[in-house]
Amino acid sequence: MEIKYEYTRKRSEFGRPCSFSDFLAEVTVDIPPDPSLAEDFIPQDPVDFAVQEAPVMALHEVNTERVQVSIQGVNHVEGGWPKHVDPKNSELTTRYREEVEREEVYTKTVQRLGSLVEHYIRQNNTIDIYEEYFEEEEEEDEEEEPPSYKTINVLRDPNQPKRMATRLSWHPDANRAVAVAYCSMEFQDSRKLSFDSYIWDLEKPYSPELALKPSSPVVTLEYNSKDWYHVLGGCYNGQIVFWDTRKGGLPMEMTPVEFSHRDPVYGACWLPSRTGTECFSGSTDGQVLWWDIRKMSQPSERLILDITREDQLKKALGAISLDFAPTMPTKFLVGTEQGIIISCNRDAKTPPEKIANIFSSHIGAVYRVTRNPFFPKVFLSVGDWTARIWTEELMDSSSIMETKYHTPYLLDTCWSPMKPAVFFTSKSDGTLDIWDFLFHQKEPALSIKVSIEPLLSLCVQDNGRIIGCSTRMGTVFLLEISSGFCTLRKNEKTLTSSMFEREARREKVLQEKYRERLLREQERARARPEEQEDPQEVFKQAQADFLANIKAERRRR
Repeated sequence: MEIKYEYTRKRSEFGRPCSFSDFLAEVTVDIPPDPSLAEDFIPQDPVDFAVQEAPVMALHEVNTERVQVSIQGVNHVEGGWPKHVDPKNSELTTRYREEVEREEVYTKTVQRLGSLVEHYIRQNNTIDIYEEYFEEEEEEDEEEEPPSYKTINVLRDPNQPKRMATRLSWHPDANRAVAVAYCSMEFQDSRKLSFDSYIWDLEKPYSPELALKPSSPVVTLEYNSKDWYHVLGGCYNGQIVFWDTRKGGLPMEMTPVEFSHRDPVYGACWLPSRTGTECFSGSTDGQVLWWDIRKMSQPSERLILDITREDQLKKALGAISLDFAPTMPTKFLVGTEQGIIISCNRDAKTPPEKIANIFSSHIGAVYRVTRNPFFPKVFLSVGDWTARIWTEELMDSSSIMETKYHTPYLLDTCWSPMKPAVFFTSKSDGTLDIWDFLFHQKEPALSIKVSIEPLLSLCVQDNGRIIGCSTRMGTVFLLEISSGFCTLRKNEKTLTSSMFEREARREKVLQEKYRERLLREQERARARPEEQEDPQEVFKQAQADFLANIKAERRRR
């Protein structure tokens, strides 16, 4: 039976698009089964057919020859001197210059080159090839990139069992490497742990470039910004160690145990000196010690963090964080276990005078304190559940700005090196928050869930684009954030300065009003001494009010 249906259409309608529409289904042909056809079928049992759609291919493996890469460098000091002249000897170089300047050839050469140099100087002054003709017409309508991030690298502790990554430090030469301090801070940890810390090359993240081998686990590491090969470390047993990475992973020098700290060293910083060999350290034993790596047999200077200014070690506060800014070479900040920030001045004559200011900041330990790179008198601290911004212009006052109270603890913070109002905070639930106080002060601009483990340390590259986050299990995440967090906008520095000044004035006014209220209350108490309330009665009244509020709240619920 042939089934067909003819379509007829005019010639003019050929090529026109079809217009389809929905309608109910209809049965065009119904073919009932024919039992007589069953006799023509031959049953076969069982029937098994295998069908493979993909073509059968052979397995081949190819491994290209691996290129061995070696790192080499050239250090050019000074050249152009004859062999008999030592360029390091100033007398020989001065004498040689005088001899050359007396020669007639030198005078003729200078005269000949002078006319050429003058021609090119005039040419450069005539046309400024870097001139901007349309400075006033800035493109303000550019769409900003939305806040975002991406993970570009993960560095894992190669040892088992895993240890905490307690500190990060970027290499000063274009941040090509990062030094990571590994140490277990758990009390009486009886596991057999490695003491090694590592320097990782970002181009080869699968294995460390260099293993630093101290005699005790390293709590903190810091690169020297002047001599890139020098790395300073503070150990768990209180010793200070330094390495020269050109000579391997064994320490070059180490402080004696009897002259070192008595507790773990939580902070160690290099000082900007002519030699580039001076540093200082802080520990929870209540001392700040100054060292010179050329002679580490004993500290060159000592400061006891006694805020009563009696210079007694038994009354000292334990230092758990240090901050030093090269823009303020004589001042440094110390965050203590007791929640107090101490501003110190090294140039003071006596040890008690070196403790300049005291800020009662947090309920718990001050895990990090750091100065703003644009406004050194403004500094940021983190502890308990908040991050707070302070200014040294207001001495005995509270913070001028602060974040909201979080549920998890805040463990570390750092400023953005590119934007004055942007800073980063890490929390014990593994979240990294990016704050921009110039635009929003109640909520972070971007919140990133980096890990399920607590984020112990943060460190930002000089360009402000890449952030290193270390976790409790020894993993270091390198995150790249969007350009909006590291691009300085027009007048942003001026606006941030105005914001800090405004908040400082507001805090100063509030402090004055608070003092006036205290004075008025004291005067009233003196005027009516006989009407003072009984403390027991006050306590009973407060207790009754508290219980009444609880009952009212229960009825409301």
